[in-house]
Amino acid sequence: MKIILKQDVPGLGYKDEVHTVKDGYGRNYLLPQRLAVLATEHALKALNEELKQRAHKLAKIKADAEEAAKQYEGITLQIEARVSDGQAIYGSVGPAQIVAALAGKGIELDPKKVLTKGVKALGQYTALIQLHREVSVEVPFEVVPDESSRKALEEIAAQRKADRAKEAAKAEETAAEETTETPAEEPVAETETPAAE
Repeated sequence: MKIILKQDVPGLGYKDEVHTVKDGYGRNYLLPQRLAVLATEHALKALNEELKQRAHKLAKIKADAEEAAKQYEGITLQIEARVSDGQAIYGSVGPAQIVAALAGKGIELDPKKVLTKGVKALGQYTALIQLHREVSVEVPFEVVPDESSRKALEEIAAQRKADRAKEAAKAEETAAEETTETPAEEPVAETETPAAE
C-alpha cells in the first residue's frame, strides 16, 4: 500500500513523504489515526503542488534552524543535582533540567527537542538538540552536586579523615607500647638437691 504521511511517524518517516507500507499497517493504524492518506494519483498531484508552494517556506525554516544552531556554539552547561554520599543522583537529569539550564543562558527551547537518556550519576554528558529534521546540535553538560549535597559530602569526607587520623594515632600508640621494653626477669638458677643416702 502506498501512502502519503500527514505527520511525522517515528520509525517510518516525516510529514509529506511517500512510503510503501504493509496493507495491515496502513489500513489498521496509519489511515484510522489520520497519520497518512492513500497515495492516489490525485493526492500525489496535490502533494507536488503543495510542496512547490512550500519549498521556499521549508528552506526558510531550515535556514532559521541553522541560524538558531549558532547560538549553541561554545555553550557548556552545569546542572546541579542532589546526591547521596555514594555520588548517585536522587532521581535523574533529563530534558526538563537541560531546558532550564539553557533558559539560564537566555535560550528558550521546547523539551521535546532535547534527546538524552536519563542521567543518574555525576559526570560529563552530551545532549542532542534536534532543531530541524536536518539540523541538530550537541550540547555538553556536566552534572555536579548541589550546595546542600556538597556541604554534606564535605562533612562526610571530614569525618572520614578524622576517623582515619584517630585510627592511625591508635595504631601508632599500640605499636609504641609493644616496642617499649619490659625489664627482663633474671632466670632462676636451679639448685641441686642432695641425693638421699
